[in-house]
Amino acid sequence: MTETTTSTAPRERSPEFSFVQSALRGLRADLFQDVRAYRPLPRISTDGPVAQLFPERMRGELEVLPHIVIVCLALISLAVGATGSADDVTSLVAGLLAAAPVALTLVRPVLAWWLSLAAAPVLAVVSDSSYPWAGGSILAHTAVMAIVAARTRPRTAAWMWVISGMYGVFAGELFGGWYLSDAVLMALFSGIVLALVVLIQVNRTTKRQVVAERTVTAVERDKRTLLEERTTIARELHDVVAHHMSVVAIQAEAAPYRVENPPPELEQAFVTIRENAVAALTELRRVLGVVRVDSAAYPTAPDAPQPTLADLDRLLENVREAGLTVTRTVTGAVRDLPPGVELSAYRIVQEALSNTLRHAPGAEATVEVSYVLGGLGLRVVNGPATGLRKASPGAGHGITGMRERVSMLSGEMTAGESADGGYEITVFVPVAAAPEADA
Repeated sequence: MTETTTSTAPRERSPEFSFVQSALRGLRADLFQDVRAYRPLPRISTDGPVAQLFPERMRGELEVLPHIVIVCLALISLAVGATGSADDVTSLVAGLLAAAPVALTLVRPVLAWWLSLAAAPVLAVVSDSSYPWAGGSILAHTAVMAIVAARTRPRTAAWMWVISGMYGVFAGELFGGWYLSDAVLMALFSGIVLALVVLIQVNRTTKRQVVAERTVTAVERDKRTLLEERTTIARELHDVVAHHMSVVAIQAEAAPYRVENPPPELEQAFVTIRENAVAALTELRRVLGVVRVDSAAYPTAPDAPQPTLADLDRLLENVREAGLTVTRTVTGAVRDLPPGVELSAYRIVQEALSNTLRHAPGAEATVEVSYVLGGLGLRVVNGPATGLRKASPGAGHGITGMRERVSMLSGEMTAGESADGGYEITVFVPVAAAPEADA
């Protein structure tokens, strides 16, 4: 006895069938679903370059410009539709049948198209003009299709044109032969109008997408820049913090040997301090050590000491050799500051002078370091570019890095153009006063 196996797997459909099915589904969604949906025409934005050409008091009126255009098209359709019949009442009815769908596009665009299509054979009957599209019907129906296409999508425009063309062929044959009718003329005229509307709509949509993508790209680039700057700061501060934690651990280990017969409680306290310092140092290296860049660009970074304000003279000599005229002024009583403050202050001055070299070739710069009560003040000013060399465009990372360093130290920073056309950066970093030693 043989068993027959029946396959229940779904049969793969051809691409042509899938295309037709998708197209019919789009037709149903565009022209048959929610035909009477209330979709009022929104006001347009007046932020574009064309609107800026008008006086400010007129820009509010420009928001309803599309509404005014549609009303004018409705009035023109009324006038053209009313000229197709000798009888006054019939002319008025024909004009209203032509104009009503155009006006209806302001609130119910899909319903307006169906009414315009339904009014076409009526206008052909009551008018003495050509068939199956009367004169007013050609203008009104094309206007309705253009407005609906501008308010929906290109697929809807294609379906409206196809269905209108099918009506032209069948109705033309019914009235006396489609080849003698104006169906072909209407198809060509409306096709050109719809093609222009779709091209404008696609171009506008593409521009909006490009602007949105550029905005997203700019946001992502700013985030990446911020992370890179924070990584650089963390990599530099890692050395400073690790050094101090190592000193704490060594001193805690050596402290009991400096006291003769230390009590057990003191020894245990130092042991606890050392164990905590070593544990914190290990955790610090585990967490922050990953931000180091293990590449040929930083071959000596782990062993190189971090710069301080005492190294500013060497920095100024380097930028002078690069062609920048720079002077330094120090006010207040020079004193030792926390390593993080010293490092950040040095990097801020370094980046500010680098920006001057890139963006203001030939300019003179001034560096002011102020040791004030309660903190440290920095001011880096450069004049306008005077050299023949062109300024190098920058990515804006320098200012971002400065702000990150100042924000990390709870300081304040301002950056902007100076009165003479140069650039000025001012920074204040609060520094707690060191405790006074006992006399």
